[in-house]
Amino acid sequence: MVKIAQIEAGFDRWEGLLDLIRASFAYMDGVIDPPSSAHRLTIDSLAKKTVSEIGFIAWRGDQLAGCVFLAEKADRFYLGKLAIAPELQRAGIGRVLLVAAEAHAKDHGKPVIELQTRVELTGNHAAFARLGFQETGRTAHPGFDRSTSVTMRKVLS
Repeated sequence: MVKIAQIEAGFDRWEGLLDLIRASFAYMDGVIDPPSSAHRLTIDSLAKKTVSEIGFIAWRGDQLAGCVFLAEKADRFYLGKLAIAPELQRAGIGRVLLVAAEAHAKDHGKPVIELQTRVELTGNHAAFARLGFQETGRTAHPGFDRSTSVTMRKVLS
């Protein structure tokens, strides 16, 4: 059974959370260019992230099973760092985290969740499309003359 909780003051599993994110994003190494921003995360920057964003953790017993972060924008929430422990992927944990994110957005009067995934990760595009997200644009990271990210949005009912 999976339990979802918001990251709150007193959370003390930062190293485990960082390890979970890095392990979840590791499959992108050598696939996406530029490399994932997950490589730049530190325990300190991750802890600071929860000051400006809302973080949700999925627990399976006492195991960190997944996480997602929401950054509030004027008319939406930006969803980032959706990460599931590799050995628990495809077990529905991502869906449960998205349900928590959507509920938070609705509770805070934001009718849209937006995310970005890399152009190369076509499996992610399809997975998010199955979850109700639609592509709304493509952008390039600084220094690139081609699209590197796909922006997807979900309008919440």
